[in-house]
Amino acid sequence: MTGAVRHFLDHNAGAPLLPAARARMIEVLDLAGNPSSVHAEGRAARAVVEQARAEIAALCGTRPDRVLFTSGGSESNAWMLHQAAVGPLAVSAVEHDSVLAAAPHAPRIPVDDQGVVHPHAVAAVLDRLPDGGAGALVAVMAVNNETGVIQPVAEIAALVHARGGRVACDAVQAAGRLDLGTLCGAVDFLSLSAHKIGGPKGVGALVAGPEIEPAALIPGGQEYRRRGGTENLAGIAGFGAAAAVLCATDRAAEALRLAALRDRIQAALADAAPDVLFPGRDAAFGRVANTLSVVLPGIAAETQVMRMDLAGIAVSAGSACSSGKVAASPVLAAMGLGDLAGQAIRVSLGAGSTADDAEAFIAAWCRMAARRNRAAAE
Repeated sequence: MTGAVRHFLDHNAGAPLLPAARARMIEVLDLAGNPSSVHAEGRAARAVVEQARAEIAALCGTRPDRVLFTSGGSESNAWMLHQAAVGPLAVSAVEHDSVLAAAPHAPRIPVDDQGVVHPHAVAAVLDRLPDGGAGALVAVMAVNNETGVIQPVAEIAALVHARGGRVACDAVQAAGRLDLGTLCGAVDFLSLSAHKIGGPKGVGALVAGPEIEPAALIPGGQEYRRRGGTENLAGIAGFGAAAAVLCATDRAAEALRLAALRDRIQAALADAAPDVLFPGRDAAFGRVANTLSVVLPGIAAETQVMRMDLAGIAVSAGSACSSGKVAASPVLAAMGLGDLAGQAIRVSLGAGSTADDAEAFIAAWCRMAARRNRAAAE
């Protein structure tokens, strides 16, 4: 499809690399030193790591020593769950696959039909744990990667802390969309991923609370002796640069711009197919502006994704970490959508998204819906 116009509407899977991140990465690629070495070359590499650490800390409203670099959001999530080694663990039913798959036997906290994890549901699950959940680790994501639904993390954290437990928050989709300072102030552990905010793939961070000393998942001398392995210098540099761009962005103005595009898509699709569903649209605490889950009854998600791709439009059918397969969304299944959970696609916008992208998607989707309607009428 060389030369064909493409419309990228899959920012939740991975945002395009920001120019500032690319430039910073190129600057450091020729640095020979290991950040753990004490000579001049090593100190130069260490300075790059610490600059990035400070930039990400600024985005999170926390101290730099609270930011610990990882290989990405999935490792950060695994590291958070590792903290439950000495106590019970409970996870929401709509967590990312890296959490659900890593905790197959942990009790699931149910959600309502809009995908919201309510504090009373958390309390009910904790009541069934030994000692009312004292010492439990509760995993609740800030923003759902498929629906964009925002969770009441601060309220849940207050409840869990009152019972002597801790909270692990997957904030991968919250970065740049919610105030990370508020989240960091409420939870004990928070995970981030660089490529969701315009940084490079293969680098992320675990952000620990002010008084938290996380047990190492990978023993070693790096990252304040909390995470072994030579640092991904170029990746970390790009992550820091992307975080700095976010810090300088007018988040409210960008949210209004993206919400207008999302709402334009939503209204046009509803006009074209009255039976279309938008899971999470009426969530109690709202959705982030860039994400829209769309169910078109009667057409499998895989078919929808392929038809959009042939039309030059990149969307997905849920988490990109289920790569190589398109299956019914466990998130939508937990919301009670039944068979419709396998007939949903996700549209996710970003900094580069335009009205042309939205209109191209609307046109292609409406053609698909009309084709479905004609087939049903025959």
